[in-house]
Amino acid sequence: MIRPGRNIAIKVPQHRWDETVAFYRDRIGLRVTRELSASMGFDFNGFTLWIDRVPQQSQADVWLELFSDDPDAALARLGSPQRDELEPLDGVTGHWTSDPAGVVVLVRKPREGEE
Repeated sequence: MIRPGRNIAIKVPQHRWDETVAFYRDRIGLRVTRELSASMGFDFNGFTLWIDRVPQQSQADVWLELFSDDPDAALARLGSPQRDELEPLDGVTGHWTSDPAGVVVLVRKPREGEE
């Protein structure tokens, strides 16, 4: 079974990061839940919306997360390409892939108590 994960990421070029963070924090009023050196996490109605600064990026991308107890079988079911070269999967059991429109999707096994 494949189901929605808890994370949505917007990968933003470095030159647009500050104004994008300000847009979600100051104009929309989303609550900041986590701050990292190159990422800002916001509460998005129980989900986490990550705004990630990506220096080598020229335009914004949206990346989604899906949960599956068997990420290999889920990837086969989706018929999508494995794209694990996109970003390291440290401590995560799963795969990066993409939908037919090119939206990046992480299909991963949830950690204990994560759902």
